[in-house]
Amino acid sequence: MAGMQCKCGKILSNTSSPNEVQLRVYSDLEYEEILGLSSIRDIFPPKNDVWRCNNCERIYVFDEEDNLLKTYVLEID
Repeated sequence: MAGMQCKCGKILSNTSSPNEVQLRVYSDLEYEEILGLSSIRDIFPPKNDVWRCNNCERIYVFDEEDNLLKTYVLEID
């Protein structure tokens, strides 16, 4: 995935590397597996791709085929 428009209107893109949009989020099980690896070269990408809009702080979670699974919105008190 290269880019998308957030619901707030901001354009999100992961075309530059590094970037502030794409987050590396591992489950606890994935993290335990990484700790057992013998080389840093064996580290695998996380199962899901997670993006954060730095304008409204929405979180988007995508599956391995770039299908949107969940959208999280910051609660306002």
